[in-house]
Amino acid sequence: MSQFGHRLLSLWPLEAGITYLNHGTVGVTPWQVLNAQQAIREEIERQPSRYLLRELSELSGSSRLAQPRLRVAAQKVAEFLGARGEDLAFVANATTGVNAVLRSLKFREGDEILIPNLAYGAVVNAATFVAREQGARVVRLELPFPVADPGVYLELLEKALTPRTRLAILDHITSETALILPLAEMAALCRAQGVRVLADGAHAPGQIPLDLPSLGVDWYAGNLHKWAMAPRGCGILWADPQHQAELHPPVISWGLDQGFTREFDWVGTQDPSAYLAAPEGLRFMQELGLQAMRGYNHTLAWRTARELTDRWGLPLPTPESMVGSMVTLPLPSQPGCRPEEAAQLKDWLLFERALEVPILAIDGRLWARISIQVYNDPADLERFAAAVETWRRSSPLAAS
Repeated sequence: MSQFGHRLLSLWPLEAGITYLNHGTVGVTPWQVLNAQQAIREEIERQPSRYLLRELSELSGSSRLAQPRLRVAAQKVAEFLGARGEDLAFVANATTGVNAVLRSLKFREGDEILIPNLAYGAVVNAATFVAREQGARVVRLELPFPVADPGVYLELLEKALTPRTRLAILDHITSETALILPLAEMAALCRAQGVRVLADGAHAPGQIPLDLPSLGVDWYAGNLHKWAMAPRGCGILWADPQHQAELHPPVISWGLDQGFTREFDWVGTQDPSAYLAAPEGLRFMQELGLQAMRGYNHTLAWRTARELTDRWGLPLPTPESMVGSMVTLPLPSQPGCRPEEAAQLKDWLLFERALEVPILAIDGRLWARISIQVYNDPADLERFAAAVETWRRSSPLAAS
């Protein structure tokens, strides 16, 4: 896999000298995709009314195109995800997709929405808001981290389901802890109890292989601007056909009650170039070698986990089966374990050592979530480890 590493940095517009170990937060868009997006914008501006009002969506007027442009792009993305284009719509991000589902559903007094303690904060907020408005209740599914066996999560989920559980919101890959969850098995447990499943796949598309219909979930919201190389502001919402009629976007516009894709494809005038450039991101990965990319990222992430925990005398927090291109690792013991101290270290790493990596406070310890992309190589991880060790010796916290 010597074709990867620092030799590929020129394919991304990253600042020279930065060690970027945070591809998972907002992604980095390759030059090839940015150039394709700009070409789309320029084409729009040459005839904006024709492009946006005639050619873009199924609500468009007369067009000479065989298919609306958004539907062509959606079909290509859907194929990449093992799905049909008519079951997939573009949304700005996974949080938007989650909100669309939550705000389309009807809950009764006492209904329960089950959501793990490892869920993304914005998703928890969306569930809390909807439950509060409709008299339902959010129930936390307590999943331990670190974890030695994903089977523990299945046991805990089965115990948490009750006759009042109407919806389970389950991550595919958790945000802070970077764990690949056994989503298909978890969804099967929910189905057996008559509980519908909304999957938060913010980190999954591009990072791991996907066949959305085979997961057994009812809705799947994901991002393409993290690991699938799309421009930012590009996500997807997949819906099982039996649930599409009840689904509406957060912004209601001209497509009301005209079908799932018609409603979501036009939510008012906006820049659609990120959606339309998404297939270029898939092409970019395929040209580099998608399977080889995933293999390189996983191998380096897992090697990092083993080597740094061994170096610092700490246990591995997760089995290899739950690691993709990201891994969250404990940092060696130090004074401080609060969110503000995590923020202090994160800023020190960036401004003093040109290292971008999230630092988290979890259960009384500081952790680092390390994202590996093919422009990274082992030297980046050595720089990170050496910086952490320097900080331990010289930071104000270490002296206190």
